[in-house]
Amino acid sequence: MSRKSLYIGLWTALAASVAIPAAAEPVFNRIASFPVADNLPKDADTSKPTSSEIITASEDGKTLIYSDSPHGAIGFVDITDPAKPLAGGIIKVEGEPTSVATVGGNVLAAVNTSESKAKPSGRLDVIDIATRKVNTTCDLGGQPDSVAISPDKTFAAVVIENERDEELNDGEIPQMPSGNLKIFSLKDGAPDCATMKTVDLTGLSEIAPSDAEPEFVSINSQNQIAVTLQENNHIAVVDAATGKIVSHFSAGTVDLDKIDVKNDGAFKFDGSMKGVLREPDTVKWLDNDRFVVANEGDYKGGSRNFTIFTKDGKVAYESGPSLEYKIAEAGHYPDKRNKKGVELEGAEFAKFGDTPYLFVASERGSMVGVYKDTGADPEFVQLLPSGIGPEGVLAIPSRNLLITANETDLVEDGGARSHVMIYELKDQKPNYPLIVSTTKDDGTPVGWGALSGLVGDLKESGKLYAVSDSIYYSAPTIYTIDAKQTPAKITNALVVKRGGQAAQKLDLEGITTDGDGGFWLANEGDQAKLVPHAILNVNDKGEIKKEIALPDDLLPNQIRYGLEGITRVGEGDDAVLWMPIQREWKDDEKGFVKLLRYDIKKKEWSAVSYPLDKTEKGWVGLSEITAHDGQLYIIERDNQVGANAVNKRLYRVALDGLKPAKIGEKLPVVEKTLAHDFMGDLKASNGYVAEKLEGFTVDSEGNGYAVTDNDGVDGSSGETMFFSIGKVQATN
Repeated sequence: MSRKSLYIGLWTALAASVAIPAAAEPVFNRIASFPVADNLPKDADTSKPTSSEIITASEDGKTLIYSDSPHGAIGFVDITDPAKPLAGGIIKVEGEPTSVATVGGNVLAAVNTSESKAKPSGRLDVIDIATRKVNTTCDLGGQPDSVAISPDKTFAAVVIENERDEELNDGEIPQMPSGNLKIFSLKDGAPDCATMKTVDLTGLSEIAPSDAEPEFVSINSQNQIAVTLQENNHIAVVDAATGKIVSHFSAGTVDLDKIDVKNDGAFKFDGSMKGVLREPDTVKWLDNDRFVVANEGDYKGGSRNFTIFTKDGKVAYESGPSLEYKIAEAGHYPDKRNKKGVELEGAEFAKFGDTPYLFVASERGSMVGVYKDTGADPEFVQLLPSGIGPEGVLAIPSRNLLITANETDLVEDGGARSHVMIYELKDQKPNYPLIVSTTKDDGTPVGWGALSGLVGDLKESGKLYAVSDSIYYSAPTIYTIDAKQTPAKITNALVVKRGGQAAQKLDLEGITTDGDGGFWLANEGDQAKLVPHAILNVNDKGEIKKEIALPDDLLPNQIRYGLEGITRVGEGDDAVLWMPIQREWKDDEKGFVKLLRYDIKKKEWSAVSYPLDKTEKGWVGLSEITAHDGQLYIIERDNQVGANAVNKRLYRVALDGLKPAKIGEKLPVVEKTLAHDFMGDLKASNGYVAEKLEGFTVDSEGNGYAVTDNDGVDGSSGETMFFSIGKVQATN
């Protein structure tokens, strides 16, 4: 045997006996976020909302362009380095921009200039990307809502919605005038206004045929235009060259089973809805025969799904609630606003190399589902976290980038701003979600959200328990977490019960073990809602066995901000509980809060005073406490998000130095030492820094774990950051 043959034989034998790990599957991960308020000029009022709604890019993929409806502007973002987006400024337009598309060196911006719903008007502005000047304007004769460019750059299509007045006749249609479709011929990257064709879309739908309300357009390589008529629950396909309708059909209805249908604060995927109108919003061609629609609903429908149609009206694929389930498993299900579930609204399609990808955005769940288009049923790939209310989705395959434009701006509520978010496709592991729930035997998800307090299991490393911040939910719940899995897995949900029913009037913020298989829970009170400040002892079945109110001599000084954690020190008759109060009460000196101590056997209360860090914006308070190795570990945080967030820290206080005083006496002030700064952890996902870092614990092997509270997907992006900081001793 030759030496070469010997090597080949040895290699073959080795390959047969050793499992060689496969290369990582290419996935998308977020690499940057850009708050569009950073694009405003220095003299702008940054306290007013600004937004990124529909987004496009220059042909070289290095400049993003978005419509900013509340600010009346077109915004630009420099992504020459996509990991470091830079402000490109804005240009103001006279009216409300609703959509943008690029062709050549121009951006075509649809602008609503309507005097009223009954007197709609609008125009198409042609803006030079280099000079940021409007070169041409075409009168559209109505209120525009969507713009698309044909792949060969010979046509532009503009939807004229002439939207209904929701305050008139309960929003019932018809409400005249009807909408229509405009088609322009393009020359040298600009529309020739004189070539504008108007396509009449009335008389097509079964619902309000006299009042067509088209919503979105997409053009395939055969220059056929797919148009959704959302309120009419109808879809039309139009030939761009002639303006003739090639086909049209009802978007149809869907029967939905095993869905959550009640706004009752409980995750119950056991309801059904029959004959739900799809009412499609975004449409995107997948090839010259098929297109996908995201069925947001608006008028009477909203089927929580996306559908692939052939252009002659056949359903090629129906997602049902499958994407909704995955979003719920990731903790993004919006139970507080769930009439239309996760409300799928945006969609995009593009080939990255040889792989065709489909993207579907959930407005209410603030996530994007990524699929591979197989030509049959799409293959689910991953979930991507987005900002709040993703509206626009843009693929830039030439740079392996995906972009989302997230329209919701919560500046008036002190929350997160509207963001443009950037994702990159490469061989890597997905970095979100960081925690998901298990699937029940019936195929439905274990719903969860608003994780707050954490505690480690006494014996099993990596096994944790969390409570939901139950002011958002009617069923306060203790979740079991397997933190050794990636992502971490919620394996069980135990409802806290009183008298055999889910306990009401609870706002759980902390959890610790009781040493007997059960738990002590901290309940944050709110006098206005008749929620008491109290601690609860529950058994391993979740049944409340003891309810202990805060002492009478403390309660006269109470405010809404109460207990924000609980931990146990000692065993048996020596066990005591420690609890932080989040903010100053009436009897506290400014900048100091109480750490309460409760002796379980003696039923005695005492306290010490904890000094808070100072802050220039908002307030600073406490949100968790954990006892470990002779120390109390305490989360101290400000109430700021994004770039304003400064203090998200873990401090430690030595137990042997604590000498608590009786309630009403002068409280000794504790000494604290910084143990860990969480800002780096919270920035690791390349989103905005979350406000509510609310859970921390140490497991039986000394590993520290932290979690953020996503507010039940209400007023937040729904993202939950769950992570380990490693051995706690190493952080000291």
